[in-house]
Amino acid sequence: MLLAGEGDPGEHAVEPGADGSSEGFALSNGQHDECPDEDTVPIGEAFKIVEHVVSTGSWPTNACWAVDR
Repeated sequence: MLLAGEGDPGEHAVEPGADGSSEGFALSNGQHDECPDEDTVPIGEAFKIVEHVVSTGSWPTNACWAVDR
């Protein structure tokens, strides 16, 4: 997820067409969230995206992402 600043809803990496959903995760406030798999990417892909963003300051050209603004 990339944020432009505090309070920005940001942008996040996606896997268009992926089926299913995660088993969910618990937030510190006790809320339990579940995400559709198409709204996430596999961890290996996530590391590659993060490495690219940190080194270049932009999304990789072969990555898909959604703008949440």
